[in-house]
Formats: sequence, structure tokens, C-alpha cells
Amino acid sequence: MIGPADIGGVHIKYLHHCRRQLWLYGRGFRPEHLSDPVQLGDAVNDTSYTRTSPVDLGAARLDFIDGQKWVHEVKSSAGPTKADEAQAMHYCFRLKEIGIDARGGILHYPKTRRTRRLSYTQTEEARARADITEALAKRQKPDGSWVNDKDQWMEGDPNLVTGYALLALSYCKPKK
Repeated sequence: MIGPADIGGVHIKYLHHCRRQLWLYGRGFRPEHLSDPVQLGDAVNDTSYTRTSPVDLGAARLDFIDGQKWVHEVKSSAGPTKADEAQAMHYCFRLKEIGIDARGGILHYPKTRRTRRLSYTQTEEARARADITEALAKRQKPDGSWVNDKDQWMEGDPNLVTGYALLALSYCKPKK
């Protein structure tokens, strides 16, 4: 069953970058390893900031977090996009969920030697919640149900999975 914790940075990036890619990615179609731009991005990531270690948050994996609690993301493009910014804020949201109050994100663009600093605010938190909700909603079947394509633990049963999906969506509602 896919829930809010299963929505990672790639889901959020595709949500803002290309809905078709999100749809394909959410159904297990992942041809990224065949893409020259993705391979370039991996190479840039592997050769930039080599003294840092990635942080694995389950479905989300950020490049690194510094001692001042800023999330750092290394990008292969020449400049910031809405998708890059949403991904960084998603990582801040994930960190807050586990008790780390990230201050925001710093996007690094080695190609142009530029950085972009984004503060993590309540507005950004609300947007991150909305992005998770929207990414989950994109996985909904035309009949209104949800199923997990990997039928483990009875997750192929639309009644069970739909119940879990609705429960997961309730966790994404803004806190009052």
C-alpha cells in the first residue's frame, strides 16, 4: 500500500515537472537509467561535494544536510525550477516528520556555479502536504479505488488498499 511515507522526492519532482512521468513512475515504469540527462545528473552528483553523504529517509533520499540544518541538493541543470524547489521543501517536510526542524533548502548548480537558498516556512509545509496528497491522488484508479501493483500482504485487494489510502490522505490534511 502506498502512503504518504512512500512519496519520495522523485514523485514530487515529477509532479511539478511532468505529470506523465509521475504517472509512469508511480506504476513502476522507470527508464531513468537509460536517459542521458539522468546519467549526467548522477555524474554531477557523484563528483560534486564528495565529502558529504546522502541522507536516506526511506522513499526520499536527499544529497546532504549540514550542521545548520539546511538541506542541500546538487542539480545538473543550469538553474532552479519549480520542481527543484518543491523537492527540496519535500525533504524539509520529511525531516520535520522525524523531529529535525530543517531551516530550508540550498540548491546547488555546479554547471553555473550558482546556489539558491529557500527558507522552509509554514506556507512551504502546507505546499509539501498538498504535493503529497496530489501525488497520492494520481495513483487512484478510474473507479476511485487504489491497489498496489505489488500484491504483497493482500495489497492487490482494492477494498483494503483504498481504506489505507484514505487513511493516509487524512494524515496529509493541514494541522489546525
